[in-house]
Amino acid sequence: MTVRREAFLDQVKERGKYGSRQEAERAARVVLALLGAHLVGEVRAQLAACLPEEFALILLNPLQSAEPLPTERFVRATAAWIEGATEQTAAWDVSAVLSTAADAASDDLLGQILLQLPAGYDLLFGRPQPT
Repeated sequence: MTVRREAFLDQVKERGKYGSRQEAERAARVVLALLGAHLVGEVRAQLAACLPEEFALILLNPLQSAEPLPTERFVRATAAWIEGATEQTAAWDVSAVLSTAADAASDDLLGQILLQLPAGYDLLFGRPQPT
């Protein structure tokens, strides 16, 4: 089931402790554009189907990445795309957006997503996996 835009942004806003929906939207756009470069095939399409349309389109038309970035580099890349962000604030942005996306996805889909990503992304999605 697709989550409504307002509900998605409100959840990102709350988790990221942003002052406005615009700040939450900025973070969502950057993080989902970067995430989209790391996911392929049906998994990316299934996650997109869970998101509001404008964010689904961002996920489906991602920024380019030669290879999946380890979590630290993903956070640094996020910081580079958000004006005024630091690695610490970008980590907060990534977690706020990815944990909200995880809530929209089924556990099975999230498992498939994590299989496509380097180790450590489970923590960014707010779903630590047993080791």
